[in-house]
Amino acid sequence: MKKYRRFAAAWTASALLFGACGSVVQAVQSTGLPFDDIAGSFAKKEIVELVKEGVVDGTGPRRFEPKKNVTRAEFAAMTDRLLKLSPVNADMASFGDVSAKSWYYGWIEAAVQLGIVEGKSKTQFMPSAQITRQEAAVLIVRALKVDPGSGTGGKLPYIDGDKIASWAAPYIKKARALGLMDGADGKFRPLDPMTREETAAVLDRVLQNKTWSAAIHRLPDYGIQIGWQNELTLSQFKEKIKASHVNTMVPRWFFLENGQVPLSNYADPSLSSWAKQNGKEIWALLGNHSDAALTHQILSDKTKRQTVIQKLTGYTKTYGLSGINVDFENVSPEDGPYLTAFVSELSTSLHAIGAVLSIDVSPDLGTDWTEAFDYAALGHYTDYVILMGYDEHWDGDPVAGSVSSFPWVESALKRLQSVVPASKTILALPFYTRDWTLQTGGAVSEDLTLIQQGQRIRSVPYNRSWDSGLGQYVVSYNRQGSQHRIWVEDGRSLGLKTMMAAERGVAGFAYWFIGAETPDIWISLSNAIRYASY
Repeated sequence: MKKYRRFAAAWTASALLFGACGSVVQAVQSTGLPFDDIAGSFAKKEIVELVKEGVVDGTGPRRFEPKKNVTRAEFAAMTDRLLKLSPVNADMASFGDVSAKSWYYGWIEAAVQLGIVEGKSKTQFMPSAQITRQEAAVLIVRALKVDPGSGTGGKLPYIDGDKIASWAAPYIKKARALGLMDGADGKFRPLDPMTREETAAVLDRVLQNKTWSAAIHRLPDYGIQIGWQNELTLSQFKEKIKASHVNTMVPRWFFLENGQVPLSNYADPSLSSWAKQNGKEIWALLGNHSDAALTHQILSDKTKRQTVIQKLTGYTKTYGLSGINVDFENVSPEDGPYLTAFVSELSTSLHAIGAVLSIDVSPDLGTDWTEAFDYAALGHYTDYVILMGYDEHWDGDPVAGSVSSFPWVESALKRLQSVVPASKTILALPFYTRDWTLQTGGAVSEDLTLIQQGQRIRSVPYNRSWDSGLGQYVVSYNRQGSQHRIWVEDGRSLGLKTMMAAERGVAGFAYWFIGAETPDIWISLSNAIRYASY
């Protein structure tokens, strides 16, 4: 089996700095200090180090203004840069008071998507408000993914402890225990604003911790990144792949057919050449047209089964493919043993020529739709099992709901990984959603790509709320007398599912389908993978 190259996120480094940081770093090297007003600051050393790291910048030529108070937007941006996260130009803003044209828009969106910061209310972030010391303690502890515990855990040793909010007390106690923040002269000053030099001191303490520093500076492992081709020409598919971090392409090349030759071939050798030139792998798709009768006819006939396997193996060698991706849907329950036999035989044949075999499966809900799939056996014979983490509520479902809610996907992945090793599992995420029209006696839906989703929502007056239980926004609007609802898939919802799966040790991710996403999605997913690695 070929070794898959691990994607490094080196390309994000340049995006972490403000444009002026390069000149500031040069100033550090030439004069010893990057600013003229920090010589007397208690955080002089920390400021210099953070400039080199690209975490902080000046407020003007040779000016840092160490005593100046820090805003909520500024603290979020500095924390993002500390964690090597990239700003996200989200397709839809999370807060009404954070303009997409503001310098801090992307930084706030990145932090919100990962759960590092929250708004002052459901609709307002208040980016220009000064961040207090107790708010800063909460944010930095949360950013470091440290559990503060519940309650105060004992009285805090500050004479102004009665001024500390109950929601901040556990975080302040943890920040103190971690050596990140403490008071002075017996006081913590929870309601005082954080200054720029205080912020620099706190952030630098994170980098002085060897464990945290090593994690932050380690390049994340992106694993296998699969992109399915659908509704795109070959040239469009190539362009979209180049704009993504997909390293494994799945073109729709092979299908079971009813005829003398039971396999159709739509392969384009030019894509194989392009993939090789651009460092991409190809796992060509083998589909069954979702035809249960056709699937039974071929899989139950050993001769036809072997013909398909021989031809697929030959095509794999001819086109220089790295593997085959089996995508069979609507397989009759009684054909389960035939499906397992086919996968076993195909796996042996592909492994003999150094190619891999993956298979797409729906979540195991104990229905006829998945009864033919022996997950444990398929996991044994294939190299990867790809969980299609979508269609929780499907096209034609009379009940409106999410395409891919967080708890549903998490439950499905846990169930799959109970019989298939995590190192063999890949989570597929949706680049689409549905616009549901709520009707008496049921609902009907319209498929929307993520691009169309944004266009639709911006075209109507709508109400939007974040559903923390589902891990996504829910949009409601009325059109032509009918009530509509959209369970939004965006960088925030997809990022949460990505972090969950990455923390469960999946081998990678797949996306249905390439070209349906908005450009910001790739930065959101990159941030999620990096943050999950901490």
